[in-house]
Formats: sequence, C-alpha cells, structure tokens
Amino acid sequence: MSLLSIGTVAFDAIETPFGKTDKIVGGSCTYIALAASYFIKEANNIVAVVGDDFGSDNIADLNRHGIDTQGLQIKEGEKSFFWAGRYHNDMNSRDTLTTELNVLENFDPVIPESYQDCQYLMLGNLTPAIQIETIKRLKNRPKFIAMDTMNLWMDIAMDDLKKALTMIDMLIINDEEARQLSGDYSLVRAAQKIQEMGPKYLVIKKGEHGALLFGEGRTFFAPALPLEEVFDPTGAGDTFAGGLMGYLAKSDNVTFDNLKRGIIFGSAMASFTVEKFGPERLKDLDEATVNARVQEFVNLSQFEL
Repeated sequence: MSLLSIGTVAFDAIETPFGKTDKIVGGSCTYIALAASYFIKEANNIVAVVGDDFGSDNIADLNRHGIDTQGLQIKEGEKSFFWAGRYHNDMNSRDTLTTELNVLENFDPVIPESYQDCQYLMLGNLTPAIQIETIKRLKNRPKFIAMDTMNLWMDIAMDDLKKALTMIDMLIINDEEARQLSGDYSLVRAAQKIQEMGPKYLVIKKGEHGALLFGEGRTFFAPALPLEEVFDPTGAGDTFAGGLMGYLAKSDNVTFDNLKRGIIFGSAMASFTVEKFGPERLKDLDEATVNARVQEFVNLSQFEL
C-alpha cells in the first residue's frame, strides 16, 4: 500500500549535552519517510519544499532508501527551512536558537499525479490550512489519514485546526498538546474530548514515558525503551509516526489491535533515532535489527498472572 507524507525537508543544527552539529539534514518528512522505508519498499512518497542549497546528494540519499522525491519542490535561488536548537541536560526541554522559514514561508503543496491514489496519508506538523489543502487536493480520500500538530497552531489557528480534525482518522500529539487542545488535565477526559472533535483514534506521546492509544472505546499503553544513552531526541516524534504509518501501510489493516502493533513498531524506530544526531541512525538499519528492537519492547512489558 502507498504512503504519502507531507511536511518539511530541512536543515537542523543541534546542540545537546553530548555534543553539537553543524547543519545536517532534518525535517519531519525526512524522519517520517526514513522510518517508513523499513516497512514499505515502494510508493513511499513525500511532498515538501527545499531551496537549491539542499543539494542533489541529500536527495539521492533519500532515494537510496526507496523514498520517492517527485513531490519534493526545489526553489531556485532560495534557501531551505533551517532550525537550530539547544537541549537541556534532561533532554526533554530545549531552547530554539534560530528559526529561518525561508522556502517554507510560501509553501504550496503540489501533489504529483502519481501520488493521487495514496491509501495512507501522514500530515506532518505544518499549518492546519496546508494540511486541509493537501486533503482537498487528493482526488480520492485515502483509506487512513493521520495528522500531527503543535501548540502554536492551537494559539493562532484554532479554527483551521478544528476543521482539519473533522477530516482525519487519527491525531498524534504529546501530552502537553492534548491538555491544551482539550482544556482538560486528565488525559482520559482529554482523549474523549479530542475524539469528539473528529478523529476516531488518538495517540498521545509521553516522550521517555511511552505513548497512549485511544480508540474504539479502548485504551492501550506502549512503554518507552530505557536507553543507556540518548544523544539527540530531535525527530523522535516524527520517526514514531513514520514507523507507525509505515507498518499500517505494509499490513493494510486499520483496527485497534493492529494500531497497537503499529505503535510498538513506531516506538522501536523512535528509539533508534535518539541514539545518534539527526536521522543518521535511521540510515543504517536492517530488518533483523528492527525486529530485535521490537522484541525488546515486547519483553519489556510481557508478564503472566
């Protein structure tokens, strides 16, 4: 089954207690598509925009992982989106040092004809207006639409965000965002209120404390894998979404029980991302390594009564 991801392909500069990088490739689409590439080997399509500073070698790197970049716009004479940040010692909080929108400021998603029949759609964190426009530009509604968002859009674009929520099947946000969106501190009540806004399923990420899945009147909790060292949490949430959606597209089974499995695969992929700076760890995995990491998650929470 085909997966279409829309989001950013960009440059990041990252500083953590373990070191720092100069400009490296980042962006939500990069992490989503790389994670998904371990589950779907073709029709892993992206729609994003970069400047002519991005470089053909970086695009070729995506292509080597089976990612179709026909929908990647290249704006001549312009620069790619750039973000720089510094993480605190707890690795959960960070300071944004630089944000340069560049080509993203006027991003107009153009969906190639070959992408029109996608069965699975992952809307990365962009303005709700662009997310809505992406859905409208698809001639046929995908079988399953998932969406990410953030606090900023709740502050400045709530009307558009609420409209987008009526058009999707699953929302993926963190616990802070769930509380803000719902106006309720209890995550159980927050989930109920958010589902009433439209999405049938809701995933609430809790960082190093795992993730919650709500849907069909049921709840599932997936743990996070305790890691000896975390070098860089940038992109972990997007990797999680990419692993989850890649698994769904591969299995082509949208049920609560299969979403549970997808969340474990997504969590496993995210656990790889944090082991190196940027998306580097996602570039050298194989099926056996991924399956072994998934088994670690199974062992972590398996018990008998």
